[in-house]
Amino acid sequence: MARPLRIEFAGALYHVTARGNAQADIYDDDTDRQQFLSLLQNTVDRLDWYYHAYCLMDNHYHLLIETNSPTLSKGMKFLNGTYTQYYNRQHKRVGHVFQGRFKAILVQKDSYLLELARYIALNPVRAHMVRSAKDWPWSSYRATAGYEENAACLTTDWVLAGFAKTKKIAQQRYREFVQQGKG
Repeated sequence: MARPLRIEFAGALYHVTARGNAQADIYDDDTDRQQFLSLLQNTVDRLDWYYHAYCLMDNHYHLLIETNSPTLSKGMKFLNGTYTQYYNRQHKRVGHVFQGRFKAILVQKDSYLLELARYIALNPVRAHMVRSAKDWPWSSYRATAGYEENAACLTTDWVLAGFAKTKKIAQQRYREFVQQGKG
């Protein structure tokens, strides 16, 4: 049976995830995570995407991606394929790093965006890896909440616009919103 086609169009917003093959880790150390983020930056630049949130867990990742043209599959093939080549070379191994193809859920911008941003930020908290979202260095939460500078291609303004017009107030409300989702 053929797998279903992905819905791709300009301006689409996706919650993208990919898991390690056999649920194995896809990052062995911080160098692997840095390399993945560098490749994500490269993908975003090449395909004129925006990413509004991310979280790199040990055996999977979450991305909130907006595409300006219907290039999600092309970009994810580049990102996951290039990372797999790097990972296998770096760790002297062969074979699949990711389990099957990536998952992409089309997101309605208004109704689900903020809840999804909170879900992504709280992933390491819910997995009992850290006590607070600000303690996990491998997500966009710290930049969006104003604890550190944004990565070059991370777009925080769109998420923050859901909380207030003033950036400082929006960041404070975002921090409160994420904290409320902990329970």
